[in-house]
Parts: sequence; C-alpha cells; structure tokens
Amino acid sequence: MGENAMFCYQCEQTAQGQGCSKNGVCGKTPVTAGLQDLLIHALRGLSLYAIEGEKKGVNDDTINPFVLEALFATLTNVNFDNERLVELIKKTASLRDQLKAKVSAAGSNIDFLESAASFTPEATIEGLQAQAVSAGLKADASINPDILSLQHILLFGIKGVAAYADHARILGKQDPAVISFIYQGLTAPFNKDLTLDDWVSLCLKCGETNLKAMELLDAGNTGAYGHPEPTAVSLGAKKGKAILVSGHDLQDLAELLKQTEGKGINVYTHGEMLPCHGYPELKKYGHLCGQYGTAWQNQAKEFEAFPGAILMTTNCIQKPRDSYSSNIFTTGQVGWPGVKHIADKDFTPVIERALSLPGFQADVEGKTVMTGFARNAVMGVAGTVIEAVKNKDIRHFFLVAGCDGAKPGRNYYTEFVEKVPKDCVVLTLACGKFRFFDKDLGDIGGIPRLLDIGQCNDAYSAVQIAVALAGAFECGVNDLPLSMVLSWYEQKAVSILLTLLHLGIKDIRLGPSLPAFITPNVLNVLVKNFDIKPISTPDEDLKTILG
Repeated sequence: MGENAMFCYQCEQTAQGQGCSKNGVCGKTPVTAGLQDLLIHALRGLSLYAIEGEKKGVNDDTINPFVLEALFATLTNVNFDNERLVELIKKTASLRDQLKAKVSAAGSNIDFLESAASFTPEATIEGLQAQAVSAGLKADASINPDILSLQHILLFGIKGVAAYADHARILGKQDPAVISFIYQGLTAPFNKDLTLDDWVSLCLKCGETNLKAMELLDAGNTGAYGHPEPTAVSLGAKKGKAILVSGHDLQDLAELLKQTEGKGINVYTHGEMLPCHGYPELKKYGHLCGQYGTAWQNQAKEFEAFPGAILMTTNCIQKPRDSYSSNIFTTGQVGWPGVKHIADKDFTPVIERALSLPGFQADVEGKTVMTGFARNAVMGVAGTVIEAVKNKDIRHFFLVAGCDGAKPGRNYYTEFVEKVPKDCVVLTLACGKFRFFDKDLGDIGGIPRLLDIGQCNDAYSAVQIAVALAGAFECGVNDLPLSMVLSWYEQKAVSILLTLLHLGIKDIRLGPSLPAFITPNVLNVLVKNFDIKPISTPDEDLKTILG
C-alpha cells in the first residue's frame, strides 16, 4: 500500500466534502486508516461464525463485548494508536478461529469462501497495510454506487450502535438482539443478491436497533445515577488542583469522583459531560465544580490552557498537541500514541498528575447555564407545557441538536437559535449545543426557552418527549408543532438519524453539509420517503417552518 493510499469519508469534516485520501482531516494517518479498514474486515469474518453459532446455541461471553469495543475503536477521533489497532486485528482473528472450532463441533456451517473468514493477519505493519488494500471502503469498484452508499450508511450506523451498546454494557445493560443485528449488518455485504430496497430496510433496521441500544444506555445511566434534574452549572472555576473530564462515559466520571474525594482536587466537565451535573448521584459530590470550555470551537486552546490533568473518555477531540499531551489520559477505546491509557479504572496516575500541576491559582468568575431537562423533568411539567401550547403562548418547538465540529458553517446553529421567535421553545442535546448553550433566551410562563436534554444518546429522551406530547395532543409526532434541525459530525449521529427515520420522523433539516457517502439517488430516496433536506439559511428555514 502506498504511503498516501487511503480513503475515508465517514465524518462530516472529510476533505473537500468528498473524502480524505492523503491524511485525515481529523489527524488520522493512512496507516491508521488502513488498520481500521482491516479491523472491520476481520470483524466481518468473525461475524459469519457468530451468526452460525447463534443457530446452534454456541456462546462465548468474551466475543460480544470485544466486537462492540473493536467497532468503537474505529469511530472518528477515537483511536489513533496503531499498536492497539494491530492488537485488535490479531485478537479478532484469534477469536474468529476459536469460534470457528466451536461452531464446527456443534455441526454448523464453517465453509465460507470470503477472505474475511480465513485470512491470517501479517506480522508487520507493512504486511497488514498490504492486506488492508482489499478491505478499503471503495476497494471493490464493481459494486453499484447506490448499493455501496447504503452499505456505508449501514456500516457507519452500526459503529454508532456499537458505541452506545458498549456504554450500556459497561453499566450492565445488554440485549442479545443488538449484537445479533450487528453481526447481520457486518456480514450483509457478502450477500450479492440484496437489492436497493433490501439495503434501505437494513438501514432502517439499524435505526430500530439503535433505539434499543439508546434505551439500554438510558436505563443504565438513570438506574445507576438517578433521573436528571434541572441544575444550574457554573462556567467559572475554583482555586485549587483540577481534573477535566471530557467525553461521554458517566461511570468513568463517577469512579473518578469517588477516587478524588477528600484529595483537594476539583473535577470539571467538558463537552458532552455537561449533562452529568443533572444526575443526583453525580452532583452530590461537592468537588464536581462546573463546566470548563465547550466542545470544538476552542478545544485545543482550552486543553492547552487547562492547569490540571485531562481525562478523555470517548471521541471528543482531534489528536492532541504535543504541548499538552502529557497531561491527557484516556479510557475505554480512546487512544493516541504517547498518551497514557487507563484500562482498569484506577485513576491514580490522573490524580498524581493533577496534584503535580498548578491548578487554578484563584477563583474564576463565570456565568451559569442550565442542564438536566431529560424526559422525566420535561414530562413533569407536561401539563403546563400543553396548556401553554393550547393557549398559544408556545407556538412551536425546535429540536436543534447533534454534533459540533471544527469546519466553518456551524455558526448557522447559533444564528438559528438566536433568531427563533420569543414564543418558541428550543430543545437541544449533544455537543452541537455548545454553539449556543450559554444564550439567555428567557422563559415562557416559567418554562425555559432553552432546554438541554443531555448527551447525544439522550436522543432517546427527546423521542420519548415527542411521543408523550403526541399522545397528549392525540396526533402523530409529525403533526406536532415540532421541527428538527440537526447537525452531524460522526457515526453516532448516523445511527441517531437512522433511528429517526425508522420512527417515521419527516421534514428533518440536516447540516452543516450532507454526508459525502450519500449518492444523489439515495438522497432522492430519503427526500421522497422522509422529506429530509439540507439546511439553507436561518432566516429562510425559519420562514419556511413557521410560515
């Protein structure tokens, strides 16, 4: 494989809106890209035997969690550590062969012609790169472009499902149907008889499966830490030693809070960890101080300026700069060369690093923002909301939600929220809200006009709110005075979009640009069946929606 031979277009930031073919805009190298492609190839082979094993009741408790973790490692901005990727590839092949033997002993089929079912990973990086050539996203030029587009939509959606399912699994919540579909989806490209309609159906099935994964994660989070409550969160800082936690993993934050209790260290959240302040079992810790920084706009500067240790729990940062990488620690599937990884939830190295750094030398004044408006909190005032709608005090709801990113054009969402009329309410979730989360929009009869529902996986809460309101008004969700204006960046957003399409949600506005992996014909299918459309300008979109 040539030095620059790569192709990746799984995120919104992809080069020139078409695909990264030299180096990833995210910082991913061709070597890393090739290893990730080969890991997916290996997982497809393992999945063939997993499906056969299901037929005969052959179970291996180590395989399902591993597959979720391995898929998670291929998401945008998660794992740039080539050594760990090599380990994952080799372990996948080893588990595949172990499962193959068990399936054979059970009398099920093991006669697969696909190379993924039998290839042996090369011993060197160079050898693995050569093997990766035939595993690339566009390695097979004979595939119909529209079929390939849907195959990639499914693959990227499955990656998102795996991320949510892995978080849920860590909290003790699993459903065999989720991993079973992942195996089916990974092996689907081997079936050359599948039609365009078949692939559309598989994508919608992915959305249905993601809804289950988000439901499991919601149950895990609320079961362990309680249902979120409306909570004011400081954007300032307190004098003293400090640790910053970014990402999504509530259990990592909970463990860190336990281990830092009484040590004179204040813990701050960053990015998607802001909603953690609303969970009763997390906000009970007095040293959980507040939110530092945003998500993408100034992330590198924020991390470089932070006077303490930084714990990264999931994919919310591009490759860290050398100037502050020694202060960063990772967990889960996150990894970068030269950054220390915490694999056992013993955060002693993080704590020691924080104690060695200066921390904040004085209190830093900052405004406060509100979070914690998940479904229980919102539905607790449903009667007031419904009356406000009936009395025409609330004209319309906007769900302005999704991912943030570094590429220009995302100021659309800030401007959109600023221009939403004062008789309308904005619901928001995920890291896209950091374009406007500190805006003071006031309230309508005591109901805040800006309601932070939570993390990206809390799209489940948003769906439950919409379904409950539709029931109260005795109408369908598409008949509610509700519009969805979404931003996307990576693969979890793909899985959430597929969930909304599975639920039949129509008239979604998507931006800041449409995915490069959607062909014009596939886009036409989405427009025809779901009236999905790209964002235009805030003024034009508001005029179209509100009339």
